[in-house]
Amino acid sequence: MDYFTTDIDSLHAQLVAGTITAADLTKDTLAKIAEIDPDIDAFLNLNDQAQVQAQAVDAAGINADQPLSGIPVAIKDNIVTKDLTTTAASKMLENFVPIYNATVVEKLNAAGAINVGKLNMDEFAMGSSTENSAFKTTKNAWDHTKVPGGSSGGSAAAVASGQVLAALGTDTGGSIRQPAAFNGIVGFKPTYGRVSRWGLIAFGSSLDAIGTLTRSVKDSARVLNVIAGHDEKDSTSADFDVPDFTEKIGQSIKGMKIALPEEYLGEGIDPQIVAAIQKAADQFRALGATVDTVSLPHTKYAVPAYYIIASSEASSNLQRFDGIRYGFRAKDVKNLTDVYVRSRSEGFGPEVKRRIMLGTFSLSAGFYDAYFKKAAQVRTLITEDFNQVFENYDLVMGPTTPTTAFGIGEKVTDPLTMYMNDILTIPVNLAGLPAASIPAGFVDKMPVGLQLIAKHFDESTIYQAADAFESQNDYLDLIPGGAR
Repeated sequence: MDYFTTDIDSLHAQLVAGTITAADLTKDTLAKIAEIDPDIDAFLNLNDQAQVQAQAVDAAGINADQPLSGIPVAIKDNIVTKDLTTTAASKMLENFVPIYNATVVEKLNAAGAINVGKLNMDEFAMGSSTENSAFKTTKNAWDHTKVPGGSSGGSAAAVASGQVLAALGTDTGGSIRQPAAFNGIVGFKPTYGRVSRWGLIAFGSSLDAIGTLTRSVKDSARVLNVIAGHDEKDSTSADFDVPDFTEKIGQSIKGMKIALPEEYLGEGIDPQIVAAIQKAADQFRALGATVDTVSLPHTKYAVPAYYIIASSEASSNLQRFDGIRYGFRAKDVKNLTDVYVRSRSEGFGPEVKRRIMLGTFSLSAGFYDAYFKKAAQVRTLITEDFNQVFENYDLVMGPTTPTTAFGIGEKVTDPLTMYMNDILTIPVNLAGLPAASIPAGFVDKMPVGLQLIAKHFDESTIYQAADAFESQNDYLDLIPGGAR
C-alpha cells in the first residue's frame, strides 16, 4: 500500500468492493511503519489489537456510508486510549494505561477506523519541535536533520512519511498547523468547542483543540466529519449542528473575499516565505477571489499574552500529577512533601517545569492583575481584531510559520526564540477560530505552509478555499525523497 498515491475515498471504494480487506490494509500499514519509522521515530507505541479490530470490521462488513470504515489511523499520545498506553510523552505517565477512550477515539471506533498506534509529541504538548518528548526526538519527513515541528510532530511526520493516511493531533497555540507546515501536509484546527476535548490530557483548557493531519484537504474533511459534534461529557463542547465538511469542496471560490494581514508578512518572516504567500494570493485572485491587505494591530502582543494564559492554565491542570493517585512516584521518599516535590521534579521535563513556574507566578496574589488579567484583556483585543475583519471578509490568509523547519538542537536551548516560532498561529487559538495549514510550495527544498483562518464554526469555507488552491498545484505529487 502506497499512501502517497491514494486517499480515503479511493481506499473506501476498494474496501466496499472487496478488492482489499481492512485486515490486509492494517497488516500492510503496520509493515510500512516497521519499515519507515526507525528513520522517523514518529510512533511511541503500536496497538497490538489493531489487527483484531480490523478483522472485526471485516466480519461486520465495511459500512458503505462510513468512509473511515477499515481505514488505519494514528493518535497523538495525549488523547487517551483504553487499554493502550497513553503517556503525553512524559516520564510522569510512562506506564499509564487508561481505562476509557476519549470521545474522539470512540467516534473513530464507531466509524470503523483502525487505531494502529500512538504518536510522539512534546511533553504535555508543550513545545514547537517535538524535542521535549521524554522518550525520543521525531525527525522531519523531508530532512531527518530537521525538526518536524510540535507539539504534534509525531502525527505530522507519520502522515508526511507515508506511514498512515490520517492522524489526530492537538492544537493549543499552533501545534497542528505548525508541524503540518514543516512537513508539507494539511493540518486542521477546528473552532474551539467543535470537537470534544473529553479524554484529552489538558494543557490549556481554554485553548486546546483536537484536529486532523492528512495529506489532502478532502481527507481532512472526512476525518473531521467523524470526530466533530456536541458531547455532554465536555462542558466546553458547542451544541451546534455539524455540516458535511466535504459539501463545499469542489465549489468555485469566485467572489470570495480574503484578507491578508500586513502583520503576517512583516519583520521576522522569511522573505522567501512571504514571496510564496504572495504567489498564493495571486492564485486565489486568478480563481476569482479578491485578496486585500488588512491590519490585525494587536498580533504583536499575541505571544506574551498566550504564554501567560497557557502557562497559567497548565500550572492548574498539571496539579493533579502529584505522585499519589497515578503516574510517576519518586522512590525512597521520606515524607508526604517529599513525595510531591520529588515526584514532580523527577517526572516533569525542563520545559514543563518552566511553564508551570511561569503560570504559577502569573496567577499568584501579587501578580495576577499585572499579568494574567492583562493577558486576558489582550486576548479580547485580538479577538475583536478578527471580528472586525470578518465583518467584510470570508477568510484571513497568511504564512503558517515565519521560517521553514529548523535543525534538530538548533533552538532547544533558546526558549524565547522557540516561542516566537508560533507568532502566526497563536492568535487563532486566543480567538477560538478554525484554521488550517496547507502546502504552499518549498523554500530551499523544505515545505512552506499557507494558513487559512475563518470565522467561528465556518470550517467549510476553509475547506472550499483550501481545495481550490490544492487543485491548482501539484504539491500532493511531491513526496519526501522524491522530485521537488
